[in-house]
Amino acid sequence: MKNQIDQIQADLKSFITLSPQRAAAFFKTGKGDYAEFDRFRGIKVPDLRKIARKYEDIPLNDLQLLIQSTINEERLLALIILTRRYAKTTQKDKEILYQFYILNLRYVNNWNLVDASAHLIMGEYLWKKPKRVLMELAHSDILWERRIAIVSTWCFIKKGDLLWTFKVATLLLKDPHDLIHKAVGWMLREAGKKDKHQLVDFLNQHKTAMPRTMLRYAIERFPERERKTYLKTKQLKNKNSPLLP
Repeated sequence: MKNQIDQIQADLKSFITLSPQRAAAFFKTGKGDYAEFDRFRGIKVPDLRKIARKYEDIPLNDLQLLIQSTINEERLLALIILTRRYAKTTQKDKEILYQFYILNLRYVNNWNLVDASAHLIMGEYLWKKPKRVLMELAHSDILWERRIAIVSTWCFIKKGDLLWTFKVATLLLKDPHDLIHKAVGWMLREAGKKDKHQLVDFLNQHKTAMPRTMLRYAIERFPERERKTYLKTKQLKNKNSPLLP
């Protein structure tokens, strides 16, 4: 086990092309921010995918060591390996890999980690199964679990089922965090690519309650005039809202 992990570590070091500071530029790492305790090596995602192909069959014990690393790229590498393996394996092994993912959700704790794995593992696993876990995650106090809930529905969107995206989005309309506003808006936009009429119905029902960022992401593909109408409606609603004491 140790030898293989040592080999992975050596490969990771050989692919460092950025400074840790530059690698962390897309994350909020200041005191009290969501990525305060994350560390970065400086490895680009395409290079992590190259490494993942090489070590796709490593034992789960080794994968466990990677996924609990304090270094963001090591956790991401573990998740890329996990998603590649999940896509190719038998139904019996999919169950094992899904349970591994669930048991390690605490380490899927940054937006890049969620976005690289939730729809490919949780979404795929739940496609033909009850989806109560998504409702539970959407109500979680943990930011990343809420993001996992909405990003998992990307799998269903790709298969033409938009129901769960709108269900989870409704639960997250009043979420306080901008990373949830962005993720929900993103998934709504993806749903709109499949069926704009369903998206418009959802927006017309919830546009005044949605955070502006969520709305802006959701309507990003709309014609400019239509976008301006939605944003103006939101702006007027905010202006007319009574001031809190």
